[in-house]
Amino acid sequence: MQIKLLSIVAAVALAFATAAQAQSTAPSGKPSVDRKEMKAERDRIEADYKAAKARCSTMKGDAKEACEADAKGKENVAKAELENKFEPSPAHARKIDEAKAEHEYKVSKEKCDASKGKEESACEKEAKAKYERAKADIKAKHAASDRKAASGSSK
Repeated sequence: MQIKLLSIVAAVALAFATAAQAQSTAPSGKPSVDRKEMKAERDRIEADYKAAKARCSTMKGDAKEACEADAKGKENVAKAELENKFEPSPAHARKIDEAKAEHEYKVSKEKCDASKGKEESACEKEAKAKYERAKADIKAKHAASDRKAASGSSK
């Protein structure tokens, strides 16, 4: 009876020691990057892009170009979000916002090609103005974090 009790106590103590050692060897401050999970996410993004591009193949002309721009933009946004998921930082958050703004701009610009003459020109100017406003908003939104990063690196 005592031997069984001692062996159970020893097993429990060994389990706790192993768990404590595993926690102490984990890197502190940063989330651990699971390379397999990250690769799986990248592969999923690539597959989604290929499927979206394949859906565009049945279209013609300006609609096809807009569809392809949309697919590529969504891929770029997903990649930026993936980086931020596994390595969160203000720089990666900014890249997400920039990718979204660029995606919207490129799709809008391609849709403008369906118009002709003055309508096309006006449409492209409006798309460019929205893109410039979005870039200014992103710059303002991330200015505080940019200043913190700059002052933190000079210390």
